[in-house]
Amino acid sequence: MKLNERSVAHYATCDSPTDHAGFLRKRVERHHHHAHHGTSYQRRWFVLKGNLLFYFEERESREPVGLVVLEGCTVELCEAAEEFAFAIRFDDAGAKAYVLVADGQAAMEAWVKALSRASFDYMRLVVRELEKQLEEACTSLAACRKSPRRSSGRKRHLSNPALLPVQEKPAVLENGYSTWGSGPERDGGHSKPPPLPPRRRSAAGSPAGSPAAGLSPALQESPVSPETACFAKLHHWYGQEIAVLRREWQERQKRGHP
Repeated sequence: MKLNERSVAHYATCDSPTDHAGFLRKRVERHHHHAHHGTSYQRRWFVLKGNLLFYFEERESREPVGLVVLEGCTVELCEAAEEFAFAIRFDDAGAKAYVLVADGQAAMEAWVKALSRASFDYMRLVVRELEKQLEEACTSLAACRKSPRRSSGRKRHLSNPALLPVQEKPAVLENGYSTWGSGPERDGGHSKPPPLPPRRRSAAGSPAGSPAAGLSPALQESPVSPETACFAKLHHWYGQEIAVLRREWQERQKRGHP
């Protein structure tokens, strides 16, 4: 495969996205007549773009000194005297093998992962798997559309009166007001009256609960009892005390006392 050096050099240094980059120590292995020949390690700045692995003398260099096309190769860990070493080996007999050494475990794992996914062969497998998943999803969707839809729970309730929710009976009104006995039963079936409001101290200083002046003995007892089921009676009973307090206030105003 022939490459245009000028175009490749421009692609290596242009602003196109970089898949991975970093310093690695590189050593090239050559096989001649089953003899192994190795060179010393060189520290280089590597840049991965797509399936092309460029390496530069320095990070600020404007032109790469070498290129590795990551097709027809495998990336694997290798046994070497140096720690964190891995190799790029090609399937062709007599091809060069690149032994690379990272600065640490995390850097080595990141490089092996990025290089293993850089080839078009890997991308072809990924696309094939995605196409398979898309086909299965379309088949499942078509089957769901063909299957009859289940009727909703609301329709079942409307067709079967026994499944309708139980509605509470409307409150019985007496003189325009709801009575206590018409509400839901509690405490063993006996309805409870509303709590007695707190008694205010009268103007004469009588404590709460003592009979106020002007109230008849028949009205001094609270009508709040189980047999009292009309709000109008309760309203009339408390109105007697309010009327007495209002008369006392008017008398004090006449005498000139606040």
